[in-house]
Amino acid sequence: MYRKSLILLTILFGVFLMVDSSAYAQVSNQPFPGVTVSGEGIVKVMPDMSTVRFSIVTRGLDAEVARQQNAAASAEAMNAVRALGIPEERIRMEAFRIEPVREWDERSRQYVEKGLEVVRDVVVEVYDLEKLPALVAEVVQKGANRLHGVSYGLRDRKAARNEALREAVSNAREKAELMASTLGVSLGKVVQINEQMFDFPQPYFRMASQEMLAKDAAAAPEPDAYASGEIEVRATVQVLFSIL
Repeated sequence: MYRKSLILLTILFGVFLMVDSSAYAQVSNQPFPGVTVSGEGIVKVMPDMSTVRFSIVTRGLDAEVARQQNAAASAEAMNAVRALGIPEERIRMEAFRIEPVREWDERSRQYVEKGLEVVRDVVVEVYDLEKLPALVAEVVQKGANRLHGVSYGLRDRKAARNEALREAVSNAREKAELMASTLGVSLGKVVQINEQMFDFPQPYFRMASQEMLAKDAAAAPEPDAYASGEIEVRATVQVLFSIL
């Protein structure tokens, strides 16, 4: 009799736990009153630096001769950069390669080797944007025959990022308060916030063909041709507010 009573109590206690857990799950999964909004912050700042990428390219039938010619032309171009007061730590050789030059031969219907091409890629960071036009003109005159482009940026990206995030959060709260007041309810605390997107585009001024470089090599620097414009920093957040 005692054993049967113990088994019955055990079964009843298990059923009670199941019912209690189920009820708790139903209650905890109930959606609470809230409003979810997204906010966007946009900050426009003027760039305070630029990055110039150029190459010195030489061709020849002998690899060592082409390399020596490339080294001499590269030294002239990089010395021209140094002469403008650009510190050594902002000048770097990004890549160096020797590649075969192949041209398509219509008669034989195949590529034919026409010697070797030596390429040295150089990157220069310019903090004084007023020096940019003179730098481009100097490196072209001193041996750079491929100018890949100029990109603009900020030395301190953190300040612009933080300002964009602040504006995004403020924008989200403004939207939530508008929605709540329109519905006649009060906005409560922030329940959750997520950063959705952060965009930091870099204005890019592309410089083109070797023919253009050859044509403009002897021309005087034209500052107006290097207008950078503003950098538009964007941040987007999603915020969940409770409703009272």
